[in-house]
Amino acid sequence: MAPPLLILRDISLRLGDTNLLDGAELSVSEGDRLCLVGRNGSGKSTLLRIAAGELEPDDGERYIDPGVTTRYLPQEPDLSRVESTLAYAEAGLAPGDDPYRAQYLLERLGLTGDEDPASLSGGEARRCALARALASEPDILFLDEPTNHLDLPAIEWLEEELTTSRSALVLVSHDRRFLENLSRATVWLNGGVTRRLEKGFGGFETWRDEVIEHEERTRHEMDRKLAVETEWLHKGVTARRKRNMGRLRSLHALREERRSQKSFTPGAVKLTTTDGARSGRIVVEAENIAKSYDGPALVRDFSIRIQRGDQIGIIGPNGAGKTTLLNMLTGALEPDDGAVRLGTNLQMVTLDQRRESLDPGSTLSDALTGGGNYVDVGGQRRHVIGYMKDFLFAPEQARTPVGVLSGGERGRLMLARALARPSNLLVLDEPTNDLDLETLDLLQEMLADCDGTVLLVSHDRDFLDRVVTGVIAAEGEGRWVIYAGGYSDMQAQHGDPSEPIAEKPTAPPAKPREPKPERQEKKSGGLSFTDRHLLESLPHMMEEFQARIDGLNGKLSEAGLFENDRAAFERTADELKEATAALEAAEEQWLELELKREAIEGG
Repeated sequence: MAPPLLILRDISLRLGDTNLLDGAELSVSEGDRLCLVGRNGSGKSTLLRIAAGELEPDDGERYIDPGVTTRYLPQEPDLSRVESTLAYAEAGLAPGDDPYRAQYLLERLGLTGDEDPASLSGGEARRCALARALASEPDILFLDEPTNHLDLPAIEWLEEELTTSRSALVLVSHDRRFLENLSRATVWLNGGVTRRLEKGFGGFETWRDEVIEHEERTRHEMDRKLAVETEWLHKGVTARRKRNMGRLRSLHALREERRSQKSFTPGAVKLTTTDGARSGRIVVEAENIAKSYDGPALVRDFSIRIQRGDQIGIIGPNGAGKTTLLNMLTGALEPDDGAVRLGTNLQMVTLDQRRESLDPGSTLSDALTGGGNYVDVGGQRRHVIGYMKDFLFAPEQARTPVGVLSGGERGRLMLARALARPSNLLVLDEPTNDLDLETLDLLQEMLADCDGTVLLVSHDRDFLDRVVTGVIAAEGEGRWVIYAGGYSDMQAQHGDPSEPIAEKPTAPPAKPREPKPERQEKKSGGLSFTDRHLLESLPHMMEEFQARIDGLNGKLSEAGLFENDRAAFERTADELKEATAALEAAEEQWLELELKREAIEGG
């Protein structure tokens, strides 16, 4: 294994009253392909900045080999001090680099190099910063959400570019397919500390679930052990009169260990839709619609019929007209030609791409309630603090201005607002932007279980494959074609010359959904007579074993026993060993039976 080029050791950083990083570590060797994963707010971007030398930690050590070059792509680049996008990208070149590479990268990312940085959108600024980071192939390349604001062709091009790069990579991204295709090792940041898996992201989630399950089982067993010890303390035969101070100290130590034990179990986002009334069978019907803005047509001669329950994804390059098409299909924009008819009894909820409906001066609580303490969810009145917790917001954030929330927090806030309102038509424009992987998982499950209709614009290939039943794809020159299935299905159909792709005037039939397994009646399978008897008798047996252990310890402590009767000392020591083993075995058996009883009663 190659020696590390960069090492972070025992990194700590405190934000207010929170230890954001608490002993985090990271090492990067030549040729590494690392993905750094964790929930929004866990400190991924902060750790990346420390690794890139952009931020000093409160404590810990950063070592980098002399002469090692690095480049860092921030989420919010600052282009305020340059005259053009080309000047900014060229600043990333090193002596001896190809002077034309910056121009080449800008053009591949949809920029000319002549743009005024002051007039750039957030997405254009990020693409310019990406060109700067890639311009000089450094020894280590740190990329924070590099696929944000990239369209699908640009994402696939970037994958090829990074695959052939000689740079070691450290990636933060919510794009599963991107991470699966590029990473060879995974660093999981949770609870302020890091754990490393020597496998790419494809193997991470199974490993993470195993770690969480093991940690929960260990914590549960420790809790039950505490229950055994506490029961002995309060109810043991000898406990009230003559307590074994060694065991009492062990109990206190066990409690302290349990209190200080780090939990790697992340909190859970709770996503549920508030179903509206049932819509009519036909939700949207468009006939020969067209739209242009002082130039080539963005949409021309497009027809589709979307029925109740369809989940349709709209994909295409930036500037192809995805949002324009979506707005026409939902009645927010009139077509130049053709007609759009919306179905009956529609209750539409929209999640906009730019989070424009969020007032940056409003507090998080007011954004959810409109001013007040309660939010109506599914016909039930819930206190805003409880609803905030469902989306991983802390109670103290209730008065936090929206303008200071991170991109991921704003994304979760928009979801919280949208999902609280009754709907039978969800319109989602880039819903995956800035969401962490766990929230994406739950959003996908929620949409899969949704009985209404979904229209979404997304560049996330994995998200499209998991969610949609049909795809509307831009084919250039204002032409849009409908494919059955998800993104991978579209690629397969498009790549087959025998597959006709011309004029499909109706939405594809929905993929047959796998039937939801019916809830199984749990077998009674209660404890056997023997198990119940043992649960009742084992505590008494444990008390007897403990009393015997106390007596043997007392005998061993008699003055002169070892010198005067070596055989009696050894015999007593053997008996003590056997009694201790018997007590431990009885406690383990009682613990297993208690867990079994809880599982049956909780089933």
